[in-house]
Amino acid sequence: MSPHQATEQVVEVGGHRLRLTSLEKVLYPATGTTKAEVLDYVVRAAEPLLRQLAGRPVTRVRWPHGVADTSFFEKNAPPGTPSWVRTAAVPLRSGERDGADDGDEGVETVRYPLLDDVAGLAWVTNLSAIELHTPQWRVCDGGAPGGRGRPARTAHPDRLVVDLDPGPGTGLAECAALAHVVADRLLEDGLDPRPVTSGSKGLQLYAAVSGEQDADVVRAYVRRLAEDLARDRPREVVATMTKARRTGRVLLDWSQNTWSKTTVTPYSLRGREQPRVAAPRLWDELDDDLQQLSPQEVLDRLDADGDLLDDVTGPGPRLPEP
Repeated sequence: MSPHQATEQVVEVGGHRLRLTSLEKVLYPATGTTKAEVLDYVVRAAEPLLRQLAGRPVTRVRWPHGVADTSFFEKNAPPGTPSWVRTAAVPLRSGERDGADDGDEGVETVRYPLLDDVAGLAWVTNLSAIELHTPQWRVCDGGAPGGRGRPARTAHPDRLVVDLDPGPGTGLAECAALAHVVADRLLEDGLDPRPVTSGSKGLQLYAAVSGEQDADVVRAYVRRLAEDLARDRPREVVATMTKARRTGRVLLDWSQNTWSKTTVTPYSLRGREQPRVAAPRLWDELDDDLQQLSPQEVLDRLDADGDLLDDVTGPGPRLPEP
């Protein structure tokens, strides 16, 4: 597929016909980056991106008029979703615990798309879905194309994430320095953490876990780690969202391991002023000169180094429980 050939065209991708529209639309005004160029990145990065998306319900953040305008989060598969796109009905709960039945009070079922192939990626990108967000768990009964069946069964998390979010007066350099400290704690428990610059302000650390423990266990483990570091290094680290406490410190956000939360998917673009990507990094890159990466830089790195996250989704070790 070559999305630069026309501003609107019908293409065949993986046996599916797609109508791509408004390809000349500028999605990043600061750089003049068009929808066609965003599509080009997504198609070229499809293999590692799909590896991260596999089996995970996808929340999309859409910028219909580009990143300088308003955006909205979209969970349900929208009207007009192609019949060949798999969907999964996932019960969402107000609480944090796994295992609620569809009939439980406070349960809402959301029918998410599951993006399996390049055609699915091209479809959501054509809708100006720039950011793709996913949970740390997967749907384990597969979903169905355009289905309306019973709610899907979901697996325990197969990875954990520690989000390092710089507060006022700190930046990516402080996150990079702290990432080494966090990684040492994870390594003590047999985990193999990998850094991912977020494409925004900070970075995340991902590590494979066993898939045998529920989200409550994973969340509690990361919360203990964050609170221990906040106690040990109070001038550098905070483990709560309270804005007044974040100045000059890095937030270790443990909450993205809860059942209901999602994190930007590695290799996804971000809807910021400049086109930047949530990009896996090598540990020896994490220094004072660390910068967020552009789409072309990510593609060049994939050609040179391959996918640095190809083995992060487990199976990994069991987490210690208190």
